[in-house]
Amino acid sequence: MDTAWLLDLRALADTLNFSRAAEVRNITQPAFGRRIKALEDWSGSVLVDRSTHRIRITPAGEIMLVAAKDILQRIERATQDLNQERSATATLTFAATHALSFTFFPSWVQSLGSSVATVPIRLLSDNMNECERMMAEGRAQFLLCHFHPNSEIRLHESDFKHVELATDVLLPVASKGEDGLPIHRLPGTSEAPVPHVSFDEKSGMGRILAANLPHTELHLVRVFTSHLAMVLKALALEGKGVAWIPRSLANFELEHEGKLAIAGDEKWMVPVKIVLIRPRNRMTELAEKFWTTVESASKRKPV
Repeated sequence: MDTAWLLDLRALADTLNFSRAAEVRNITQPAFGRRIKALEDWSGSVLVDRSTHRIRITPAGEIMLVAAKDILQRIERATQDLNQERSATATLTFAATHALSFTFFPSWVQSLGSSVATVPIRLLSDNMNECERMMAEGRAQFLLCHFHPNSEIRLHESDFKHVELATDVLLPVASKGEDGLPIHRLPGTSEAPVPHVSFDEKSGMGRILAANLPHTELHLVRVFTSHLAMVLKALALEGKGVAWIPRSLANFELEHEGKLAIAGDEKWMVPVKIVLIRPRNRMTELAEKFWTTVESASKRKPV
């Protein structure tokens, strides 16, 4: 059976006139009549009563119309689902932490060149907890984040793997005073603790700092908490306290504007890696091809 016959029957039921129905279906009346007859032959029933001047749909025809409505709706839904599936498999979906979405992702993708220049990309920017959840639930193919081996990532190594893209460092920064020095400086004292605008400890960078800073030697008083590095940088610029933020996010204010200063020596800095994480299970052909491109580019990365 040709599903076009069902559309023909529906047009005929709407118009109750072969000529007008043929016009609606944009075919000649003889061809339209043959298709209605073909549907009747297929169903083994008379669907249209032609015995009177004004045609009518028979009881069998009414049954076929109900079935036609259901069949056509199912086909339309299936077509939509297939289109969505094709669109999904033709798109690369990334989950990325907020800081890397702003500072790293655009230039990194561009650096991969023509191999990804025409590929549709979807970027989902969120905190580390939500990014991990998106990966675990299969809503993203890749996760871009900061990484330190001492800090837990809540994606099991048996199910996910990663490639290193670049290095970064979490720097303690504070607003620069008129003397050119940071207005707050580590490590502080018990009598004069340093105000600290800090990452939420459940955030990715919060976990890294909690696992790697010698906290017993620091004297801090937390005055604000966020999982957004951009917010912490803004508060540090306003003089609210010391913030640990990625150098990649602070470079402009440190080197060009001169509004931020490093608030402590190397002891208080935490080197980190920028990594791309993917499931170990095979992904779409497009995603696998992209991963191969990334791996090749990472091997060519200068040491």
